[in-house]
Amino acid sequence: MAKVYVKKLSATLMDAITDKDPLVQEQVYSALCVLGESQPEQTLNACQEHLRQHEKLAHPHRTMILKAMEAVVSSHLSRLDQSTAKAVILLASSEMTKVKELVSDWQQAASSVLVAVGRRFINEVMEELLGKFVPGVLPHCIVVQTFASLSVANVFGTVPFLTSILSTMLPMLGLAKNDTLKAVFCCALQRFSESTLEYLANLDQAPDPTVRRDAFSSDIFSAYEVLFTRWLQSREAKLRLAVVQALGPMSHLLPNEKLEEQLPKLIPGILSLYKKHSEAFHVSKSLGQILEASVSVGSRTLEIQLDALLAALHAQICMPVELSSPLVVNNQKEVLRCFTVLACCSPDRLLAFLLPKLDTSHERVRVGTLQVVRHVINSAATQMEAKKPFILSSMRLPLLDTNNKVTWMGQLEPHLICCIACGQDCPARLPALGWEAQVKRAVVQVISAMAHHGYLEQPGGRAMVEYIVQQCALVPELEQPEKMGPDSEDPNTDSVRSISVSTLFLISATVDRMDDVLWPYLLEFLTPVQFTQALSPLCRSLVHLALKRQEAGTDAFLIPYDSNVNLPSPYAITTRLLVVSASPYLGDGRGAASLRLLSVLHHDIHPSLGQCWGTAIRLLVEHLDEHTKETLSQKEWEEKLLMFLRDTLAVISDNTWICQLSLEMCKQLPCYNAAPQEKTFLYKCIGSTLGATSSKDVVRKHLQELLETARFQEETEREGLASCFGICAISHLDDTLAQLTDFVKSDTFRKSIGIFSIFKDRNESEVEKVKSALILCYGHVAAQAPRELVLARVESDILRNIFQYFYTKVLGIKVETKDPTLKLCLVQSVCMVSQAVCSSPQASTFHFAQKAELMARMMELIRAEPLDSLRTPLRKKAMAACTYLVSLEPALEEQMRADVVHSCLHSVLALPPEHDGEGSSSQESLHLDTVRSLEDLLTGLLHRNMTPQGLQVMVEHLVPWIKSPRGHERERALGLSASLLHYFLEHLHVSALVPFHNLGLLVGLFSPRCADMWPTTRQEAVGCVHSLLYLQLGYEGFARDYRDDVAERLLTLRDGLAHPDPTILFHTCHSIGQIIGKRLPPDQLIGLLLTLFEGLEDPDKNCSRAAAVMISCLLKERGPLLLEKVPEIMNVLRSKLQEPPEEHVLRTAQHSVYLLASQHCAAVVASLLGSPLPFDSHTCTLWRALAVAPSLTAQVLGLLLEKMGRDIPFKESRPFLLSSTPERVATVLPLAATCALLEVMSAPASGPAVLELYPELFAALLLRIGCSMGIQLPRNLQAKERRGPGSTAPARALEPCSLAVDALQTMLRRAGSEDVVQLMGQEGGWELLRTSEGHEEGVAQLASAMAKHAGPRLPLVMRTLVSTQNNIYEAQRVTSTAFFAELLCSNVVNDLLLLESLLDHLTARQKDTSARVRRLVLRGLANAMAGSPDQVRTHGLRLLTAMLGGLDDTDEPHGLVALEAMEGLARLLALLEPTELHSVLLHVAIRVRPFFDSEKTELRRASFSLFGHLNQACHGNCEDAFLEQTLSGLTPLLLHLQDPQARVVSACRFALCMCGPNLECEELAAAFQKHLQEGRILHVGEFLNAASKCLMHHFPDVLGRLLSTSLFYFKSSWEGVRAAAPMLIGFLVLHAEPEQAPQVDLEQLIAALQLLLKDPAPMVRMRAAETLGRLVKFV
Repeated sequence: MAKVYVKKLSATLMDAITDKDPLVQEQVYSALCVLGESQPEQTLNACQEHLRQHEKLAHPHRTMILKAMEAVVSSHLSRLDQSTAKAVILLASSEMTKVKELVSDWQQAASSVLVAVGRRFINEVMEELLGKFVPGVLPHCIVVQTFASLSVANVFGTVPFLTSILSTMLPMLGLAKNDTLKAVFCCALQRFSESTLEYLANLDQAPDPTVRRDAFSSDIFSAYEVLFTRWLQSREAKLRLAVVQALGPMSHLLPNEKLEEQLPKLIPGILSLYKKHSEAFHVSKSLGQILEASVSVGSRTLEIQLDALLAALHAQICMPVELSSPLVVNNQKEVLRCFTVLACCSPDRLLAFLLPKLDTSHERVRVGTLQVVRHVINSAATQMEAKKPFILSSMRLPLLDTNNKVTWMGQLEPHLICCIACGQDCPARLPALGWEAQVKRAVVQVISAMAHHGYLEQPGGRAMVEYIVQQCALVPELEQPEKMGPDSEDPNTDSVRSISVSTLFLISATVDRMDDVLWPYLLEFLTPVQFTQALSPLCRSLVHLALKRQEAGTDAFLIPYDSNVNLPSPYAITTRLLVVSASPYLGDGRGAASLRLLSVLHHDIHPSLGQCWGTAIRLLVEHLDEHTKETLSQKEWEEKLLMFLRDTLAVISDNTWICQLSLEMCKQLPCYNAAPQEKTFLYKCIGSTLGATSSKDVVRKHLQELLETARFQEETEREGLASCFGICAISHLDDTLAQLTDFVKSDTFRKSIGIFSIFKDRNESEVEKVKSALILCYGHVAAQAPRELVLARVESDILRNIFQYFYTKVLGIKVETKDPTLKLCLVQSVCMVSQAVCSSPQASTFHFAQKAELMARMMELIRAEPLDSLRTPLRKKAMAACTYLVSLEPALEEQMRADVVHSCLHSVLALPPEHDGEGSSSQESLHLDTVRSLEDLLTGLLHRNMTPQGLQVMVEHLVPWIKSPRGHERERALGLSASLLHYFLEHLHVSALVPFHNLGLLVGLFSPRCADMWPTTRQEAVGCVHSLLYLQLGYEGFARDYRDDVAERLLTLRDGLAHPDPTILFHTCHSIGQIIGKRLPPDQLIGLLLTLFEGLEDPDKNCSRAAAVMISCLLKERGPLLLEKVPEIMNVLRSKLQEPPEEHVLRTAQHSVYLLASQHCAAVVASLLGSPLPFDSHTCTLWRALAVAPSLTAQVLGLLLEKMGRDIPFKESRPFLLSSTPERVATVLPLAATCALLEVMSAPASGPAVLELYPELFAALLLRIGCSMGIQLPRNLQAKERRGPGSTAPARALEPCSLAVDALQTMLRRAGSEDVVQLMGQEGGWELLRTSEGHEEGVAQLASAMAKHAGPRLPLVMRTLVSTQNNIYEAQRVTSTAFFAELLCSNVVNDLLLLESLLDHLTARQKDTSARVRRLVLRGLANAMAGSPDQVRTHGLRLLTAMLGGLDDTDEPHGLVALEAMEGLARLLALLEPTELHSVLLHVAIRVRPFFDSEKTELRRASFSLFGHLNQACHGNCEDAFLEQTLSGLTPLLLHLQDPQARVVSACRFALCMCGPNLECEELAAAFQKHLQEGRILHVGEFLNAASKCLMHHFPDVLGRLLSTSLFYFKSSWEGVRAAAPMLIGFLVLHAEPEQAPQVDLEQLIAALQLLLKDPAPMVRMRAAETLGRLVKFV
């Protein structure tokens, strides 16, 4: 019987192997393998029988079955008996040779079966194969291929048969005509040879250790003759490759004499294939094997072939390498292996061939040669030992010829030379100079290999080191040519520089024998400028070498100057490393590397520096580590380095040493002409060093040299030179000034400024640059020199010389220069001089006689600046100089002060606005600095007159700019005003309580600007008002740190002014007006109002509106104080009402309507209701005016409610005679009343009246919403809506339902139920109310919000709504029922004693004709369980009866009433006593089962959830009948875990967790809890496996029931469920015991699964196939 079922299962699976889906085929294959795991022999027999019975089965499907057989055989080879093995062998042999044509996959699969069997039954397989390998008859290709595969799979079993196979095969070689067969023969010979070689290499493990190589030699040679002499000449490339692959291993088996004899023909024959095949890997591999065989037998003829060999191999190594092609890369490796073989046997010939090729202009040849040289140096070190001098001398050629910076520096553009010298990046690319980067890389790699093998210790080794350093000095990203050629190496490989840097450090750190070569030789590369880019790697290597020497205990001095004359001096090293540290992050972080090297060499620099440098350099390096290039402050860093230098000189305290250092620094200055930043820093270093020397002659000599050699045309040079003089003046002020004077008197300077020599020696521009530098030098001297010495020399020496150089005398006439550089230097120097004077301790007593003259000169320069652009910092520096001068005595005259303010304001504020674009960042920075300088100047002038009058004078200068029509000018003026007021406030000192008499005028000027069109201006205006209010408080006697709550609100409002929304803007202005009104003294109010009235005519409309807002606010806040002025103010406002609507016009209109309505309310309401719909904005404004007084508002609202409820809400009409459904059209009067209610209640003052009519308004508007859904406007109003607004736009869109919703929102807000509105808004309830689909949910959300935030209002609201329950309109009944239903969710109904009445009311509606109402009744009853759980038991029977009745409601076809009943029951079960539930549990469980497979998602979800709650209610007291229902429900629950709806899956998970305890199986319950817990990703297969295991262990008797239920779901409409059903069956079968077999109807299962194998879903078919494989358990 078992065989029958295995056969049937196998047949079923193999029938399914023809499935079109590859995944299903793979699953069928896996299922067959599973069958084979259990019943290998029977499965194999079934496969054999199936293949024999289905001869026409397509070969792809036969292939799949054969693969399954191979898997079974491979896994259970040891279990196969001989008879089965023979049967499999016969089948595979038959399948393999069934057709003569070559069908690769099919025949290969059959061959693989034979090979798998042959691992154990080699004799039987060989017997079968040899039967098909008949002498004289050409075999099938696959037979030969199988022999080859067997020889690899079972070496020891196959090799003894090789002599027989070869004897049969050899005659066939001559008969083979087909190239494919020939290629197969070649492959077989290759595998036979490899197997034989492996056998011979492991004779100690072989079954027959007597086997010798000679036994195969003659046969192999015979085969060799055919392959080499005949087949190798074939035109078929594949055949030639097969031949050459075979010849390699065959060569090791050829007789020695035959190999020697064949080499003259064999090697040329192999080499000739290089020209015929683009992919040469197999040729090179075979050639390497042949060469190894030749060398192993000591061949002499190899020498004759050597030249040809070397030429061919060299050509291969020189070919471009495609890194993406593994064959090409492997070919390179094989070629290099060939060179290794040749290097070991003929090193001299090899080098004689290779080394001359280094002197070639062809880059590929050179790169290839260098690769071979590197390889043989590494792989044939012993043979190359004696050749080191020869190789080194030959390497000089590529060193001299290869492109490097030393040789091509002269060919570069000047700006590129600059970049290379300073180590900075450059946007340009280096030109392609004819040498490719891969040559350099190859040279560097060869040198690296030489270093490891002792070559660089030989004479000439230093040249190699120098080459490495040269490559380290290449500019990053610029050493590659612009365009990589087609033969270039992968551009992503390491660059030459990075490889060189790595190599230099590698040989320094890891090759101990290189220490004496590199140290101290590498020090020679520190100072030459062309090696700047190599400084980082050089320093790192030198540090490592120095530390190693220190650890080795060498002499204290590391640098042997006596024996190395080329080494740089300590002064040169110090200068070089210190200067390059000024740009610490360039060149791979050369700053830290240079400092570390200085630290290591401290004893060689000077013996006394150890302790000082140890701490200082560590701190400097830590500072660099804490920052990046972007975050490091260059100025701070340079100051740290200069302090380090000064501390160093102080520690050394050796004047001779310091003089030598200064001399070296001056010598190195020209080296940094291309590096401005480093040169400027070097100037500072020179100044610091000269300041430390005590020799005045040295100081003056070096200063003179600096002046004579300076490149005055360059700005950084002038700055650097001036900095040097300034620093030097700290210690040598007299000598510095004297040297500047002497230079002016020298011939060098006179030649420059002489009128007749202007065009002889230097042009005019050069002369101006010299003067600029001298002026700048004086400025820096004044700024840096001791303050106590400067004051005496400012006017007599410094300023006199500055102006002497600034003006040029021509024929005795003083001529002012036009050179901008000279002007800028003059201003900068005057600024530094003024600052120096101000910072002097004697500044307060110093009488600056030239102050007025300097101010006048600065003003002239400022006025001369163009107003259309800001190109230079001249304005900024000139105003900065004036700022310092203003604070000095004598004080400026009033007119002079006014001229200064006017000129500076005009020069800066009139500039055009900044524009984004190229260079915008620097331009913006310059503009901000200029404005800041102006601000400092104005505050300095204000400081001289800190009175209200002085402040008023300063503000008056700004008034034209504050009211300018140009926004950017207003913005700047307000910013300056804010700064002035802030400064005045900060420095305010009130000695007596005096009035701030101009407060009102100033507030009136600034406050309207709070509505300026420019956000920044608005915010600055608020800041001005804030400062003014605090100034008033200060004058009233409040302390400076006092904080007024009212005034502080301005700061909060200022942030809101950034918003462009006019509503927010003017609301903020109103708030500002309120604040001003509260804090303004009464006597200032009139002045403020008059100023604001003038502001109404402001050309900026926003500002004029802001003035109106503030006037209105002030009148409201401070009106009682203006009793006499009220009529006048009101007349002004009334006059404005005649113009187009303004804020004050509308206010007057509102007041008029209010007065009218107070006397004739009904008439006004009737008149306004008669206005055309939709109401325009003026009408809406008038409606809102009726909400001024609560009594009036209540009267208006009552009238509107009466109008809205009097008429019917809609009329039904048919738009067409044949229309099937009537159309609902809104009636006009209720619609207009709704609009009016909305407008009236939108007024904030309507709150008390709305609160008074809360229940009536709420109920009326809620029902209005209910009956407004889906109704349309009358046709005349629709036409208006389509035409769009006319001259007066409607305030709101006219949509009935939305209007009612908006009105209800407004009513709730006005009645203080803002929380209700917000909660509804957050949850989207208002939007739901507007739609028919979401109306019920919206009403429910409203009821919930009311219960939560408006509970005390509910009794009256409920009473009003109950009176409408018998309404004829279903929509209104639905709305009120939905509201009541949701109220029962809240406990507030208990608190308010509403529960009984609500339950009575809802149960009375249980027989309503509307199914929607009945459904909502059940929902409300269910909600009562959540809202009032303590009261449920009192009404439990009543609720349970209602729910059971709903469960049986058949009038509603969609099952929605039943859905509510199920959800209600789920809630109710947990609240009732077990005794009350006992009689209904089983009934409910049976009643919900039909819903498990409902097509509706919610019904499935609710039924599963209720089933879970039933089980939860039954915990610990489960009867057998209910347990049966639970077990019966397990299968649907498990399968619906694959339900397409996530909510259904979640309900199933809950239900299963609840079922677990009732099943009285802890293991199953634990599995449910583990896999089904919330938040865990469910792996269905894993879970079903665990659940099935527990079920079969604890409930073995239910297997049949579970299987039969699962079979029902084979026809499910959901793909996931259909797929889960067979998967569950498979797991149940997997874990079932054999004793349960009687419960399984295998016939039925197999039949059902067979049908499922035809399911349209591939996943279902896969699961069916998987389960079929598992059914073998019951066979």
